[in-house]
Amino acid sequence: MKILMFGWEFPPHISGGLGTACYGLTKGLVKTDTEILFVVPKAYGDEDTNAARFVNASDVETVGTQIELEKLWGNVSFIQIDSTLVPYVDEKEFNLCASLETVENIEKHKDIFRHKYSFTGKYGANLMEEVARYALVAATIAKNNEFDVIHAHDWLTYAAGIMAKRVSNKPLVVHVHATEFDRTGENVNPNVFNIEKQGMEYADKVITVSNLTRNIVINKYGINPKKVVTVHNAVDFQGREEIAAERSINDKVITFLGRITYQKGPEYFIEAAYKVLERCNNVRFVMAGSGDMMKKMVRRVAKLGIGTRFHFTGFLKGEEVQQMFALSDVYVMPSVSEPFGISPLEAMRSNIPVIISKQSGVSEVLKYAIKVDFWDVDAMADLMYGLVTYPSLSKFFVKNGQAEVNSLKWENAAVKIRKIYEQVANNK
Repeated sequence: MKILMFGWEFPPHISGGLGTACYGLTKGLVKTDTEILFVVPKAYGDEDTNAARFVNASDVETVGTQIELEKLWGNVSFIQIDSTLVPYVDEKEFNLCASLETVENIEKHKDIFRHKYSFTGKYGANLMEEVARYALVAATIAKNNEFDVIHAHDWLTYAAGIMAKRVSNKPLVVHVHATEFDRTGENVNPNVFNIEKQGMEYADKVITVSNLTRNIVINKYGINPKKVVTVHNAVDFQGREEIAAERSINDKVITFLGRITYQKGPEYFIEAAYKVLERCNNVRFVMAGSGDMMKKMVRRVAKLGIGTRFHFTGFLKGEEVQQMFALSDVYVMPSVSEPFGISPLEAMRSNIPVIISKQSGVSEVLKYAIKVDFWDVDAMADLMYGLVTYPSLSKFFVKNGQAEVNSLKWENAAVKIRKIYEQVANNK
């Protein structure tokens, strides 16, 4: 079976868990005799080609046209409007393009409008523009390749998935790794919400990474429960060597590792840290990551007067993450709304006891992780204190957690997703 898969990032060039999940899943799918054509906005050439065959969207020559995104989501057709979504054309070309009404007419003028877009593949100020261009490129890729099913990861690629389905009439599966409600709470960006909703509505099947996310998709987006299925994430330790880190201090280390954003609950970690330091002074806290709340968190640490016991590392990747785990005695994920959460699994694999919020998808599959409501900083502080104070408690969770996490394999998730592919393909 051949799958046309759209992603936004892929290791080793990642900003978070999305790229890591895509990598693990593709490696698992290969073992199910599934051939994957993986499209990214910008490929660097050092991606693992054993997992998939890559298409660099920046290298694809496509047909330039004007697309009104709101109408696109409404009726999924090519509509030419007086907009500036396609840059680098002069007035004559712009007016001619705006007069075209069908894909067939565009084809007649393709020599005029052939164009390559340069993608950054980042999450900057021009993100929406890149999402729109990526959809145009997706149409070209879908037209020029053979495949059985389209698989689009997260809202950034839903437009691409819709366009590919429109061109090929092949079934579309969208994979929800997070929703706008996870990222922002109730202060949702209406543009992102609409893209997510239309992608889910247009999909033949919606995969969510947890039952927590499935409930959000059904209740917040109004998607038919019959087409929403949960496939929990896993973790891939193949080829990863154990790292031993030498400590220059005897203090215990409690670590937060993730984006410093609303979704991850960094403020609750800081408040709990303050309460722990009121009881003992042989503990240090590390906040590893970056995000829009970084400055606010630094100010809060300073105001609480715990700066000498609190460290900000900035964004970590690859071996840096493993080194941080090797230096840690406790890992905490106090997420406000976490669709899944792979980092606790990585921590457990590194022989670290973990504290996770009950508002996380990964809590659905773990027995030997300590669970707490993200907002209950008193309970969180008690748990932190207990794990660094009582060795037997820590050893219990380390021993049982190691065995538990080793059973969560991407191969198992891949088998479930392969069955979903077969189901939607046979329904066509």
